[in-house]
Amino acid sequence: MTNALVPLMVLLPLLGAAVALMLGRRQRAQMAVSTLVLAAVAAIAAVLLAQVDASGSGIAVAVGAWPPPFGIVLVVDRLSAIMIIISALMLLGVLVYAVGQGIADQHRETPVSIFHPTYLILSAGVFNAFIAGDLFNLYVGFEILLSASYVLLTLGGTGERIRAGVTYIIVSLVSSLFFLSAIALVYGATGTANIAQLSVRLAELPQDIQLILHLLLLIAFGIKAAVFPLSFWLPDSYPTAPAPVTAVFAGLLTKVGVYAIIRTETVIFPESDLSTLFLVIGGLTLAVGILGALTQADIKRLLSFTLVSHIGYMIFGIGLASIAGLAATIYYVIHHISVQTTLFLTTGLIERFGGSTSITRLGGLRRASPMLAVLFFVPAMNLGGIPPFSGFLGKVGLFVAGADAAGGTPATETLGTSSPGPDWLIWTVVAIGAATSLVTLYALARFWNLAFWRPKAELEGYRSRIIDSVQEAPAGATVVATRTTPVLMLAATASLVALTIALTVFAGPLFELSGRAAENLRDASVYVSIVFPGGVS
Repeated sequence: MTNALVPLMVLLPLLGAAVALMLGRRQRAQMAVSTLVLAAVAAIAAVLLAQVDASGSGIAVAVGAWPPPFGIVLVVDRLSAIMIIISALMLLGVLVYAVGQGIADQHRETPVSIFHPTYLILSAGVFNAFIAGDLFNLYVGFEILLSASYVLLTLGGTGERIRAGVTYIIVSLVSSLFFLSAIALVYGATGTANIAQLSVRLAELPQDIQLILHLLLLIAFGIKAAVFPLSFWLPDSYPTAPAPVTAVFAGLLTKVGVYAIIRTETVIFPESDLSTLFLVIGGLTLAVGILGALTQADIKRLLSFTLVSHIGYMIFGIGLASIAGLAATIYYVIHHISVQTTLFLTTGLIERFGGSTSITRLGGLRRASPMLAVLFFVPAMNLGGIPPFSGFLGKVGLFVAGADAAGGTPATETLGTSSPGPDWLIWTVVAIGAATSLVTLYALARFWNLAFWRPKAELEGYRSRIIDSVQEAPAGATVVATRTTPVLMLAATASLVALTIALTVFAGPLFELSGRAAENLRDASVYVSIVFPGGVS
């Protein structure tokens, strides 16, 4: 019975998009459809997670009764169920925020007739990517969410958004070209695109062929995940969109790329060992991203650079090639999706209330809006890694896993035949990660202090001293300060802040669940047995 629920996680958003499109200008009906669909997907994912966690295995559904590897197969294990639940919750929270913003602004920036169907299509693409059991269906999921993201990114049709959209489209098309080329070459070399079957057949190819195919996939997924040096496009693309759109992009879309990298390393190429490459890229992503954040005066761009930087923590965890490292990475992905989404929503409230997102134009917000000050402060400290928040716990989990791998702890369990990189490199990345956390805290605390604590009367003097040492965002549309915070926007943001706190309160059970999800990925044969219970040829 529960097997029938798996396709619904993709079908419901697609059907909801069609219904929302037919409803046209009936705004309340569209809002109700979108809300019900995302809530239903979150509930279905929770049911499936309970089942796969209890069974210790997973669920595979052959669409159209075409058995794998001939037909499309959808696979749900602990990792994919976790990703869908947190994604659905974030999408639901952002949707409520967007509805509140639309009502307050009379839908000038996000026309309901366009926004809701497109938003549900993007959701379908995200969910499809998390349960795709073959590379081509994964590619389809990417293209669905990217096609919808083009529309969402350019809502409002301003010149700044069109320019950012062009950059985003070009980079995405390049990524898709790499991915499609890799799929063609993989299929030509193995005769299949089924991920479980590839786990067996790719190991039979010569090592140099495996390496070429492996790197092609990693380049495609690395662009989507915004790892260094493939992250140059992100800081100029994300901040231009409306606040709800930016929040979804920052919180979710890069994590789809990280998820694909995890699948690549643990299932598709379990015998390949690129730990050293991942450690180097993870360290560089951490350092370059946070150095870019230090020079930003605009909080949107600052958060975009910290987004790039903190992807480095996840790449570092993958590079450790251990159960502990992957478990900490999964927990950190959950944390980062929640906190980054919440911060961008809070930034939208700051822009609405203060008329700007630049530290050269904001001041006195703590006195003007104490609630807004708290809503920004809590996730900012969380992202900065202040104990006992989930950001601190996730980083400690990664650093402990790194110390165990570098110290050669006997209890360290590796993934497949992989081995951690050189000890000195692991310790170097751990040091970079610790420094990145401190610098993140400094950058966010500086913004909070200047925007919320500093009296507005000091703005002119500060602007004359600091204007040459920080980088403003490119000139865009003028935002008029409303000095109001619509109830729905405030409630949605407060709910997500509460969720980020819950990640700390329930960190123990979540770490245990992440550990069990990582345990499933220790050996690719676990995934293969889900798709091919009787064995794979």
